[in-house]
Amino acid sequence: MCGRFASFQSPEAMRALFRTTNPVPEMAQPSWNIAPSQPALAVRRHPETGARHLDLLLWGLVPHWTKDLKAARRPINARAETVTSSPMFGRAFAARRCLVPVDAWYEWQVTPKGKQPFAFARPDRETMAFAGIWESWVTPGTAKVLRTFAIITTAANATAAPVHDRMPVIIRQEDWPIWLGEAAGESAGLLHPPSDELIEAWPVGQAVNSPRNNGAELLAPVRRLT
Repeated sequence: MCGRFASFQSPEAMRALFRTTNPVPEMAQPSWNIAPSQPALAVRRHPETGARHLDLLLWGLVPHWTKDLKAARRPINARAETVTSSPMFGRAFAARRCLVPVDAWYEWQVTPKGKQPFAFARPDRETMAFAGIWESWVTPGTAKVLRTFAIITTAANATAAPVHDRMPVIIRQEDWPIWLGEAAGESAGLLHPPSDELIEAWPVGQAVNSPRNNGAELLAPVRRLT
């Protein structure tokens, strides 16, 4: 699964990279430790205009047909193998795909000494785009809209597999138009592990275990547990 990630480039830089057209979200803040239920930036194709938008969504998908928000599951991940057919995710995959800008993500390796956190990022430290799906949920009796997202995961590649057997789907820049529905193409065909050399991994400190800790120091390499 993917349960924690970092997204710390400025919204202006992301707006330029993803060529979004709407104003930068005022509440967007850099974060080195985004956890489930927290807001994160996502790139969506506006359902009415078709323009790319950079918006703040909450991490944890709430399907539009949810009746009780307090009892809702709010999954943070969707499996690539079943996302197209799942009653929970299928409609969102067909019509509401998004890109989640990510600079690094974290995973935990089980060792005899305990769980060792690892960070993953591109070797050049460029921003990645995770495959995501999003939903809108309207509070009953009001016009208040809650927008949420989930990240799609797949089998780990050779770089990630020693730490965990799953990893996020990373959409290559040349495939962004297909994923967002701007260009013709088979979006389901993009749901595969990235090439092994696209990412690298290194052990980081235990401070990342708590979402209350947030800063660039979380990505500093440490000696792994032995």
